[in-house]
Amino acid sequence: MTIYKQIYQSPIGMIEIMGTDEKITSILFLEEENPSTEKKYDCPEVLQACQHQLDEYFRGIRREFTFPYQVEGTAFQKKVWSALTEISYAETASYKDIAVLIGNEKASRGVGNANGRNRLSIVIPCHRIIGSNGKLTGYAGGMWRKEWLLRHERFLKDKAETER
Repeated sequence: MTIYKQIYQSPIGMIEIMGTDEKITSILFLEEENPSTEKKYDCPEVLQACQHQLDEYFRGIRREFTFPYQVEGTAFQKKVWSALTEISYAETASYKDIAVLIGNEKASRGVGNANGRNRLSIVIPCHRIIGSNGKLTGYAGGMWRKEWLLRHERFLKDKAETER
């Protein structure tokens, strides 16, 4: 099985999109300034769709993603990641909220660990997880990006509600 890679320049840095001919397997922020963008293969349609939908998200015209993706992890991690997709656009939840949602209210730490292993940034919205005290907590893409994503979503949601 061939894994393809594409780099997308988002407003908050480079994002590496990886996947097969059929599904996206990874969407991660890159810290390097100039990653290798050498293309060895034609880019499959699913990677193009992912990049297009991410671009729509950043432009404020998409709130949900429809391209196919695949997660790799333990049953517990998959349960957590599935629960993360239930957090509405521009809303937040705590690690404990997710633990309760998956039926294991004492698993807040495990939820945090699973959250940190999410390889599908933005699409599985781990940026929407905050501490029980309402404060921002860790984010693999960097705290400044987490803050930016939350502000971006809230601004667009508020703007849409004002325009109604």
